[in-house]
Amino acid sequence: MRYRSHAGLVWQCPRCGGRAVALSVLRKAVEERLVRALWVAATQGGVRSPLPCPSCRHPMNQAAVTASAPITVDVCERCQFVWTDAGELEQMPPAPPAPPSEPDIPPEAKEALALAKVEALRERARHAHHPADDIPEDPLQVALAMLGLPVEEENPLQRYPWMTWLTAFTILAISLMAFADMERAVRTLALVPAEWWRYGGITLFTSFFVHGSLFHLVTNLYFLVVFGDNVEDYLGHGRFVLLLVLATLGGDLLHVAFEPRAEVPCIGASGGISGLVAFYALRFPHARFYMAYRLQFFSVPAWALAVLWMLFQVIGIFQQVSGVSSVSALAHLGGAAVGALGWVWWGRADRAR
Repeated sequence: MRYRSHAGLVWQCPRCGGRAVALSVLRKAVEERLVRALWVAATQGGVRSPLPCPSCRHPMNQAAVTASAPITVDVCERCQFVWTDAGELEQMPPAPPAPPSEPDIPPEAKEALALAKVEALRERARHAHHPADDIPEDPLQVALAMLGLPVEEENPLQRYPWMTWLTAFTILAISLMAFADMERAVRTLALVPAEWWRYGGITLFTSFFVHGSLFHLVTNLYFLVVFGDNVEDYLGHGRFVLLLVLATLGGDLLHVAFEPRAEVPCIGASGGISGLVAFYALRFPHARFYMAYRLQFFSVPAWALAVLWMLFQVIGIFQQVSGVSSVSALAHLGGAAVGALGWVWWGRADRAR
């Protein structure tokens, strides 16, 4: 059944009372803030709905929003259609009333008013801050950006990333224990390209948990938590662990194949974490990050950050193969390649479902 509300056309199911509206209609009926949160949750949450879109019949995404009570609605990204169960639309805060229309005034007054508005806009533009001057509100985010780390603006989660935090805690515990006797830890757990098969090849994975310095450890843990939680949220716990293991293996094998200093041990979680970074950039290309350069702050999308990171890795590979750098850009590139393949495989399977 179709009827016209004050905001636009509404389709209502006569049996269950549920209603479907276009996103443009919902913006006129509900607070803009809630509609934005709903769209972000639907497009970045990755939770499929069992209901097909009433318009195109393709699967919809579920989006959880909080109004007077928690509400879960279904959204079709393709048609920008929103399905609400009976009574849910009334629980959402209504949009503020439209401003009253301007009274009829003489043409001379309208012209003077328009000129005044133009002058006000010109003055505002003159004193406006450049986007690069915008800085994060959180002092911790400001400090992290000043240290050269990308700071995620906002990318909400649908579930708690248990495996991300468990992996981070395990890396932290083993690395701190290794600091007590670093020489023994490297001799036992590190990956040596010339002896990658020792202990049955287990050093391909044990090297993931050992780090050479506190800075090496902290930066890897930071990237693991920032990028890993959203990847785990999309993939689920099991597939997240599988991706991390395969990315670690892919990075180590590329390092073993092309590292010219075959006797030098390799440690660190960078290869596996690079797989998470690549998967994140492909799954959430428009998620934004704060960056800082010479005390100037700016915001970039995840895809641009990934391209910049990839350029640095290509330069790093030439330095590594030439023997100039001790950082394994080969492991980074191998892990990132596995992350991209994981997105192609699982993303295609999810879209097919």
